[in-house]
Amino acid sequence: MEIAARIASAQMVGLGRSRRQIVAGPLIGMLHDEDVWFLSSAVAADPGTPFDPEEVTWALETIRQAFAAEGRWLHVELIEEANPGLAEALVANGMTIASRPPLLVVEPAELELPDFPEGITASVITSPDEQSEADAVAADAYETEDAANPFQPDPANGASILIRQNGVPVATAAWTAIADGVTEVAGVGTLHSHRRQGLGALATAYATQQAFETGHATLAWLTPGDDGADRIYRRLGYTPKATAIHLGDPNGHLADLR
Repeated sequence: MEIAARIASAQMVGLGRSRRQIVAGPLIGMLHDEDVWFLSSAVAADPGTPFDPEEVTWALETIRQAFAAEGRWLHVELIEEANPGLAEALVANGMTIASRPPLLVVEPAELELPDFPEGITASVITSPDEQSEADAVAADAYETEDAANPFQPDPANGASILIRQNGVPVATAAWTAIADGVTEVAGVGTLHSHRRQGLGALATAYATQQAFETGHATLAWLTPGDDGADRIYRRLGYTPKATAIHLGDPNGHLADLR
């Protein structure tokens, strides 16, 4: 429970730095000014604290209305051990569980960085133009046009990395705003033409390393998209510590939830 609540609290604080907050009972809606679906979400308001089930209906409706007013699709990101039963309460009020992946964590001393193959380089993104290159890789990896990430000049507020092969961008990953020493590594993607070469693992490990070294994080976490990714992340030193729950509205695009 302790590490789950720490991660959930850090996620809430980190998201709140760049988003407008709608506080409603056990939930906080986080609205980003950029109209990109994954940048706006809702999280638990009091990780590690029991919630009042009677508040869930009005709280969810309040946040739904706020998201609808700006044309945003509502999805909710929870950590099960930090708020037991909250996901089920949301399902009872019309939400749908899209995924329930393990939540894996790593500390600096545990991280295993793979060797760099010949011709492969990695760097932290330092300009909007480089961010656009990373977004193009992510768009190809996820087969979507909706992959734009805001450029963050301060690594404490999150950043992205690029893996290049002979100078050409081929893979990317990012870490989120750091709070209480905690960050999420996300947005791992590799060009379809360059998959099965270990580049996703390298991107994940390098993003994690840079979150520790340049962002001064002390704990990184992530959620694997499938069993194959899970095995890769564990080889990098990540270990399961909790369970993430991703929920969406039934009228939203659950297939897009990653």
